[in-house]
Amino acid sequence: MEDWRVKPIEEPMHLGSYPASDVTFLLKDLSEVKLEKSMDARELAIQSGTHYSEMLPQEHLPTSDYLKLYRETLQMSAKKVALAVGTTAELIRNKKGPNTVLVSLARAGTPVGILIRRYLQEMHQLDLPHYSISIIRGKGIDENALFYILQKHPDANLQFVDGWTGKGAIRKVLIEACGKLEREYGIKLDDDLAVLADPGHCTDMFGTREDFLIPSACLNAVVSGLMSRTVLREDLIGPHDFHGSKYYKEWLDQDLSNHFIAEIVPFFGEVVEEANQSARELLLHPPTISWKGLQDIQAIQSEYQIADINLIKPGVGETTRVLLRRVPWRILVDRLDNPNIRHILLLAEAREVPIEVYPGLTYSCCGIIKSVKGDAE
Repeated sequence: MEDWRVKPIEEPMHLGSYPASDVTFLLKDLSEVKLEKSMDARELAIQSGTHYSEMLPQEHLPTSDYLKLYRETLQMSAKKVALAVGTTAELIRNKKGPNTVLVSLARAGTPVGILIRRYLQEMHQLDLPHYSISIIRGKGIDENALFYILQKHPDANLQFVDGWTGKGAIRKVLIEACGKLEREYGIKLDDDLAVLADPGHCTDMFGTREDFLIPSACLNAVVSGLMSRTVLREDLIGPHDFHGSKYYKEWLDQDLSNHFIAEIVPFFGEVVEEANQSARELLLHPPTISWKGLQDIQAIQSEYQIADINLIKPGVGETTRVLLRRVPWRILVDRLDNPNIRHILLLAEAREVPIEVYPGLTYSCCGIIKSVKGDAE
C-alpha cells in the first residue's frame, strides 16, 4: 500500500473569489469542461442512476427576486447568523484548541468556515488554517485533499465544517470516511461536524438547532466564492487529483461572496458574550444526537410512498434549494405562520407547488422532489 505521507499530491492552484488568507480550495479546476445539464435533464439522469457528482446543474446569475430574498434575509438574520457562528467557533476553540485546521465541506461549508475563521481571528487572535474540500454522498470524502492537509499539518486537529444538517447524510458519509481512513491508513480523525444549524439532531457541534434560512443557501456560486458544486468523474479526476469544481470567474463583477462575509463579521463583537455562554451550556450539558430529523423523513417517505429517500430534502436551506434548482412536487411545513418560511411560501406560490401543513415536523419545512422516472408523478 502507498504510504500517504509521501503520496505525490500537486500544490493547489488559487481558485475562487475569496482572499487566499480566508480559504484554500483543494479542488481541481474543471472550468473549461462542459458539465452543466438543464434542470429536467439532470433530474431525469439522477433518478435514472447517474450519480449527481458526474454533472452540474446549470448555474444562472440570481434574478432580481432572488437577490431581493437574499438581501432581506441577510438584513433580518445577520446577527442570528453571527451568534450561530460565534457559538460554533467557541465550541471548536474549547474542544480542539489552538492547533486546529478548519476543513470546510465544499461548497455550503465554505462561507461558514471563513466566518468561523474570522471570528476566532478577531475575537481570540487565533489564526487557523482553513481548507475547503469535497465530500460526496455515495462516493465519500476526497482522500487526496485530506492527505495534503495532513502532510502540511501533521500534528494538527482537523475540524470538519458544513453549513447546516438535513437528514444527516453528509455526517454519515463523514463517519464512514473517517472509519475507512483509520482501517486503511491508520489515520484517526474526529468525525464530528461543526455546523451553524442542526435541525436534524445529528451532531453536537452547532450554533443552534433552530431551522432558519442561512442567507448563503439562496444564491449558490455567487455567495460561495464563485465555485460550482464538486465533481467526481473517472475520465476527469485521476488517482492523484483532488475532486473537481468549476470557477465561474466570468461572474466576478456580480459576486456577493465577500459581501456576505462582510455583512456578518461586524456583529461578532455584539454576540461574543452570548456565544461564549451558549457554548458553555452545550459543553456542560452535551446535546443528544438522536437523528430525530431522519426519523421524521422516514415517516414522510412511508406516508407519501416515496421510493427514494433522497427525493425528500428537509430544512429551510434544502427546501429553498429544491425550489430554486430542482423539480419540486410539494412542500411540507410545520405551520403556516412560521416566520422562517415566509420566502418558502412565496417561492412555492411562484412555482405553483402545493404546500401542506405537517404538524410536529422537526424542521420548519421539507421539499419533496417530483419523481420524473417513467410514468411516476
